[in-house]
Amino acid sequence: MQGILLVDKPINLTSRDVVNEVSKILNIKKIGHTGTLDPMATGVLVLCVGNYTKLASLLTSLDKEYVATVQLGIQTDTLDITGQILKEEAPKLPEEKLRQTLTKQIGEYLQEVPIYSAVKVKGKKLYEYARNNEAVELPQRKVCIKEIELLAYVPNKSFTFRCLVSKGTYIRSLIRDLTKAMGVLGVMSALRRTKQGEFSIEDTYTLEQIKKQNFTYMKDRLLFKDYFKVEVSNELKQKIENGQILDNIYNQDNIVFMYNNHIIALYQRYDKDKTKIKPYKML
Repeated sequence: MQGILLVDKPINLTSRDVVNEVSKILNIKKIGHTGTLDPMATGVLVLCVGNYTKLASLLTSLDKEYVATVQLGIQTDTLDITGQILKEEAPKLPEEKLRQTLTKQIGEYLQEVPIYSAVKVKGKKLYEYARNNEAVELPQRKVCIKEIELLAYVPNKSFTFRCLVSKGTYIRSLIRDLTKAMGVLGVMSALRRTKQGEFSIEDTYTLEQIKKQNFTYMKDRLLFKDYFKVEVSNELKQKIENGQILDNIYNQDNIVFMYNNHIIALYQRYDKDKTKIKPYKML
């Protein structure tokens, strides 16, 4: 029992809660997720089961798409609706200004990590600093907002937008930066991850469906679309399983080797000899 399982994470559960629940249902300990969602968030949570946990780091790096809703007029310590209100105001936000600000946000920028996050500074998680009222310099990360569009606007009350962002982007921080640029207060009131790489919300399963065994693992041939795929013979399979360096007869930088439609290894071009390929991830 192993593969990539796409879950529609419910609200008010942590990503770890979902992993623990699925672990119990499947009666397997070797399982992990590939990108944390806040408890208030829902949507695509990619789980790696069994040996596929070896692929987790590759799947975590994929771009992610979200649909987020912003409540205007308040500021909280957590940057979302669940936090303690620090400030309130009656916002005045013309729709045209909102649209222009969203458009200007497209591209790379340095984003400050929220204090209520699990990012570590000097060996301690940021939310621990926050809970202990300790001062700490928040780290910044270069992120990329690749797409962003306004989906709905309730004048001076709330707006909903869709965005496609790079790994490491915090939507709470993005909302903080957007509202600051517009000169209004606002916090995240809802968040749904709709895609991670090529994994779409339409392909996910609820926990109830998984409990009823009404699910299938993602087909291996749909994984790593940017990689060249090779179905191997028994002879080549043995060489791959022994971790041999191979001739790069495929003239590719990244190769997925498959046997009976299942991934057995990912290979990369060998830096020391460009005519060769070496093991990168073995399943």
